Amino acid sequence: MLDKDSRMPLYSQLMDKLIYDIENNMKENDKLPSEREICEIYNVSRTTVRQAISELETEGYIYKEQGKGTFVAGKKFDQQLVGFYSFTEEMKKLGKKPTSKVLRFEIVASSNEIAKKMKLQNKQLVYKFTRLRLADGEPMMIETTYVPYDAFPGITKDDLNKIALYEILRDRFNERIEYAEEVFLPVLTNEDEAKKINVAVGSPSLKITRYTYNKNNRIIEYTVSIARGDKFKYSLKLLRN
Repeated sequence: MLDKDSRMPLYSQLMDKLIYDIENNMKENDKLPSEREICEIYNVSRTTVRQAISELETEGYIYKEQGKGTFVAGKKFDQQLVGFYSFTEEMKKLGKKPTSKVLRFEIVASSNEIAKKMKLQNKQLVYKFTRLRLADGEPMMIETTYVPYDAFPGITKDDLNKIALYEILRDRFNERIEYAEEVFLPVLTNEDEAKKINVAVGSPSLKITRYTYNKNNRIIEYTVSIARGDKFKYSLKLLRN
């Protein structure tokens, strides 16, 4: 039970109790007891329960479905931004099985916009492909990638369905990735994206734009990703000069 004589607010104590239960006794998408049931279990007011539930939702432990109840949210993958990373390798570190499904693959003349972003000649050929990235079969993000064709001829859709792009560049073309630049932007998922990554239209997502460079400072990949806001969080360690 909760300690009503403690200096810790009752809603904070209730949060601790619910978090312990979520982390030790419940699974993703399990339904929490109703507000009335929680009131009875812990002998607290509905106001206290609602405040605790609101805080848990804000912190990403739970989610609500109108008319259905409150459920345990899936754990977010914590991506540490301390060095170059790839989706495939990060999922493996977490014990997940990463897979990719190529939804679209083509070789096209670069548009003015893409040529400018990748520092290519106008209408220079590029691979353009869209991949659904999954972990243990669950959609995590959708990516649209551009790679200069002349530097890496012969890549096929079948290759990308079976092998990670960076592995292809490394093993087949002996291409070394030197560094990447990324820009993060919070967005609302549009209808097409929502359908592909299995979230509701308008759900928060993260738009990630990546420029990947080789040792000659040439851009060898330009990718725009939409990552599920309920599955990813990114953290950065800041060092004082």
